[in-house]
Amino acid sequence: MKPAARKVKPRLRKAVRLSAPNRGLSQTKRLTMKQEAIIELLRNESGVTLHAEFIKRPGVSASSVTTLAKRGFLEFYTAEVFRDPLSNTGIPEIKKLQLTDEQADVLSKLQGVVERGVYQGFLLHGITGSGKTEVYIRTMKAVLEKGRSSLMLVPEIALTPVFSKRLRAVFGRNVAILHSSLSAGERFDEWRRIRNGEARVVIGTRSAVFAPLVDIGLIVVDEEHDTSYRQHEMPFYNGRDVAIVRAHNADAVVILGSATPALESFHNARTGKYEYLSLPKRIENRPLARAELIDMRRVFKQAGKDPILAPELVEAIEDTHDRGEQSIILLNRRGFSQFVLCRSCGESIRCRNCDITLTFHKRDNNLVCHYCNHQIEAPNECPSCQSRFLYFMGEGTEQVEAVIQKRFAAMKIARIDRDTAKIRVRMEKIFSEFGKGEIDLLIGTQMIAKGHDFHNVTLVGVISVDAGLSMPDFRSAERTFQLLTQVAGRAGRGELPGRVLIQTYHPEHYALRHAKEQSYDSFYEEEIAFRKRMHYPPFVALASIMFKHPNLNYAYTNARIFRDCLDKANSDGGCIILGPAVAPLSRLRGEHRLQMLIKSKNRKQLRETIEFAAADASANSCDMKIVYIEIDPINLL
Repeated sequence: MKPAARKVKPRLRKAVRLSAPNRGLSQTKRLTMKQEAIIELLRNESGVTLHAEFIKRPGVSASSVTTLAKRGFLEFYTAEVFRDPLSNTGIPEIKKLQLTDEQADVLSKLQGVVERGVYQGFLLHGITGSGKTEVYIRTMKAVLEKGRSSLMLVPEIALTPVFSKRLRAVFGRNVAILHSSLSAGERFDEWRRIRNGEARVVIGTRSAVFAPLVDIGLIVVDEEHDTSYRQHEMPFYNGRDVAIVRAHNADAVVILGSATPALESFHNARTGKYEYLSLPKRIENRPLARAELIDMRRVFKQAGKDPILAPELVEAIEDTHDRGEQSIILLNRRGFSQFVLCRSCGESIRCRNCDITLTFHKRDNNLVCHYCNHQIEAPNECPSCQSRFLYFMGEGTEQVEAVIQKRFAAMKIARIDRDTAKIRVRMEKIFSEFGKGEIDLLIGTQMIAKGHDFHNVTLVGVISVDAGLSMPDFRSAERTFQLLTQVAGRAGRGELPGRVLIQTYHPEHYALRHAKEQSYDSFYEEEIAFRKRMHYPPFVALASIMFKHPNLNYAYTNARIFRDCLDKANSDGGCIILGPAVAPLSRLRGEHRLQMLIKSKNRKQLRETIEFAAADASANSCDMKIVYIEIDPINLL
């Protein structure tokens, strides 16, 4: 039996204040100099003074405070203390920034719509380092001056410390934070501050779009292209799309910001659904980092093996460190090795619940499923044939960290991925130390690729980029281009020029060619032609229908019933129906997965076809509890 969830309550603490008759009045009773000093301290307090903290101040003791309370000068009371997620982090100094001409023009258009108090959707396409955040903040100021509130969404929890500190420096305690890494008490307090109107600026991840803000006037969706905004489990929703609907209902402005907009968003801007705003230059006209592709086929021929780091990247890391500059290495796979292969029987060790291999994590000496979190101790012999010839294949961030640490022993190296980010304070500490220059090289997954502003980073290396291109998803090229462009933007953000080295076995791929040039328009033109030719979004509305059940035959029987009902509902042929077929990830968390895809040029027709088919299928004994219908899916795996 599961233990009952602990009920979250307000945090109450003992506090001290002047007694009502004595506030601001001269004292008539005889006091010592020490007691008078304590009275004066309290008289100058503007907020709640906690007893435990007050008696730690110089010249204040518990006995003196107690004596003053007995004589009627002070009184103790119980005060509620809000748990502040930023209480243990430094708040940066506010620097007066001079807007560029492009920023000023964009801001003027945004402020004009804010002044009118009407809905308007904007796509802010600004290259990395162009100053989008400053535009966001100044627009928020205009909204607050109108008496309305603002919401800013970011895709990763790792980005909330960066932006929340900056917002707190500008707006003070008017800022609240919402994301899943907060403690239950912090979430409880932040939610109440928002609902009570004490916080009128909210920053958070996907679910923060439902924050109980009153009279919302602005919603910012930063890195709007990011797939993290999609909720991949029931109830399915996209935080970006919910933000647009919420802004529309509230007569508010919504800004979708990105250096690499989603193709659908860019297409919507071109067709007039959003107003297009552009920041095509970096602050102070700093150049974009120079990107190069390293052909790993050549490296393999020369070395006779497949090294994790190409010689060019090793040399670049050395040179960067010798100059006192910092480096970032991106590998979008965590763990030490991606899978364990038996060289005797050829079997790999797979998850018992999912149709995928287990990832080796050397630090804990275990194999982990990154989907269901099933874990086993790393074996010494093959479970199938008992051979001891096990081969650990495919590098992850943990292995890259070990290799680089061994190769560059004098350097201070840190790693950021889902494993290290489980402890929020630890992750924030790493980013803080890297920002101060106390860490020479940072290794990480996509969590380090966006939003961060490190002025001493002049080198970015990308390892195993081809894994993303090989995913069985029509968006794989787009996601690879976006990831490379975003991480390239971490280099050369200060006065020093940046360099980006991308290791690949497919240097001729168009996503890599355009990422090298960091040319979004060129990539868009080539990718949009592919989407149109293959009938993919944004030219069609897409739906995914998944059937999940431990028994494969049961799942298939129900899928066939649903397919027959879809064919009946689609009698005019307005929809293209594919499947049912085995999903790319055929088994997850103990359930077999069958998938159907439905395309239609008419979104209304797509929904009506699915709704009619679902009702018909239910009437024909289809088990609707195993059916998962998702409109506009982001992930087709």
